[in-house]
Amino acid sequence: MKGFTAAVFLGTLIFPSCSGGSGGRAWPTHTVCSDSGLEVLYQSCDPLQDFGFSIEKCSKQLKSNINIRFGIILREDIKELFLDLALMSQGSSVLNFSYPICEVALPKFSFCGRRKGEQIYYAGPVNNPEFTIPQGEYQILLELYTEKRSTVACANATILCS
Repeated sequence: MKGFTAAVFLGTLIFPSCSGGSGGRAWPTHTVCSDSGLEVLYQSCDPLQDFGFSIEKCSKQLKSNINIRFGIILREDIKELFLDLALMSQGSSVLNFSYPICEVALPKFSFCGRRKGEQIYYAGPVNNPEFTIPQGEYQILLELYTEKRSTVACANATILCS
């Protein structure tokens, strides 16, 4: 029975339109964190699957080393993996950033090299510049993709800072 339940759950994540999910509807909005004037929300923009993401401590003062959790089931092999990030405020582009996460000769994480159908679960530190998040509303488009430009994960995120 546990195997059947796991299979149904997995099918719901991978094939939302078959489980009454998609049908033109979007994935649910998830809260990454919410604390003292800062709220970070995201929604998967990949029509085929959702994923999990959280930040250990939510703070307007972003530290140089934050702990995150990320989980997803792969639809593609990962030989190389790239992250694109676009930050916008009031409809204007503020920052565009690209970063190679997995390169054939330089794998940075233990999940580099994973195969289709395997799970990525990363819980640990991420290095970033230390700064205070200014008051306002920000939109972020995040995309993880392979060397073939196949989407691994995609998210539309909103940061609300008061």
